[in-house]
Amino acid sequence: MAKQERSLSELYGDDPERGDALAFGRRTGASRRGFLGGAGLAAMGAAVGGTIPFSDTMPGGLIPAAMAQSAPPAPPAPSAGPAAAAPKGPQLLDFPGKAKGLVLLGDRPLVAETPEHMLDDDTTPFEKFYVRNNGQTPEPFTEGDAWELTIDGEVNTPLKIKLGELKQKFTHKTFRMVLECGGNGRSFFQPQARGNQWTNGGAGCAEWTGVPLADVLQSAGLKSTAVHTGNFGADQHLSGDSTKDAISRGVPIAAALEPHALLVWGMNGQPLPAIHGGPLRVIIPGFPASVSHKWLKRIAIRDKVHDGQGMGGTSYSVAIKPMIPGGKTDDANMRTMTDMPVRGIITNPANGTRLAAGTRKLALRGAAWDGHEGVSRVDVSIDFGATWQPAKAAEPKNRYDWRRWTAEVELPSDGYYELWVRATDSKGRAQPHVAGGWNPQGYGANPMHRVAVLVG
Repeated sequence: MAKQERSLSELYGDDPERGDALAFGRRTGASRRGFLGGAGLAAMGAAVGGTIPFSDTMPGGLIPAAMAQSAPPAPPAPSAGPAAAAPKGPQLLDFPGKAKGLVLLGDRPLVAETPEHMLDDDTTPFEKFYVRNNGQTPEPFTEGDAWELTIDGEVNTPLKIKLGELKQKFTHKTFRMVLECGGNGRSFFQPQARGNQWTNGGAGCAEWTGVPLADVLQSAGLKSTAVHTGNFGADQHLSGDSTKDAISRGVPIAAALEPHALLVWGMNGQPLPAIHGGPLRVIIPGFPASVSHKWLKRIAIRDKVHDGQGMGGTSYSVAIKPMIPGGKTDDANMRTMTDMPVRGIITNPANGTRLAAGTRKLALRGAAWDGHEGVSRVDVSIDFGATWQPAKAAEPKNRYDWRRWTAEVELPSDGYYELWVRATDSKGRAQPHVAGGWNPQGYGANPMHRVAVLVG
């Protein structure tokens, strides 16, 4: 899988103001994402009463820590000569069918995240769903149900089955389930880890329609030697080398047989869009979304843990024994990430909202989810975590659905506030104050989400 490394000079150009802000951020522990020009603030804010004019009130454009959670820097723009300046603020995705406002994290491969305030729907619409590719996007397949899937390896009867046959022969299921990039939250690590610098927007919760993967695998007859799956898709390696896979990951057989693991052709009641893997992908909930291969062409059943591109070493792996942040990596101390951590976000109000003077009651909305255990509670704070109050969390539609939550807080006066949210899973594991468990490719960062508002 291609690495998404960029030097600081590539990210920030030669802008001395940004360089000073970055240095300040390192000294204070704030994320570099908090240091934006006015364009970045305008892109972030939502229209409850305008956005906080921090660029007018803070020296050198510095922004309080809550603002640092939702403002990715722009990818480098093509040079227009020596006088060209680095773009300020996040660069937004411009893609057919996608909503304006998704933040472009990379264009080779295409990667874009959804700002938290755009995740305010119970079911994430296609146009607001994040994008994560690993290789070249295949040309759209125009023959629909003629798409063919192969299942081979440790099975009694290898299958070659067309999409139309899948629809005819197996029971259809629809589940609303979270799909989340393994690197979601990566930007919160200090020091910076390798990869796309996601905030909290590498996640969405759509209604997926397809057939249980278990039904199809069982029709092929799993041998007693079946241990692991290996996925292969039509997406080509970025280099164009046909002998290399863009990515090829898989899961233990038990996960493939879980009732919510689906071979999917539908998203929110419509045919699965090409950018999200149409006409056919696999969804393995609770795991990093990289195992939910798009443009699925083959599932190989292995007699050992799959060793494809994106498996082993530091790929989608976290440290077994906690390592020194930024320290030397020992592959023997890494384990494959199989469970996404608990995460809660505030989806309304948006970060940077300015409220009318005299506002004393504020309604909050958001979402919370995790990998496999389920969210047990959600709490909110307006005083930097000194005190907490419980939010009301709706019941999920099915396992792996997120829990939409609401709360009303009382603001004692006009002024600046940070709204914090903390989700806790059914094993009692809550979001931490800061990203812990540093690892070289930045997986598993899930600090509490913080939203800045200004009253008056």
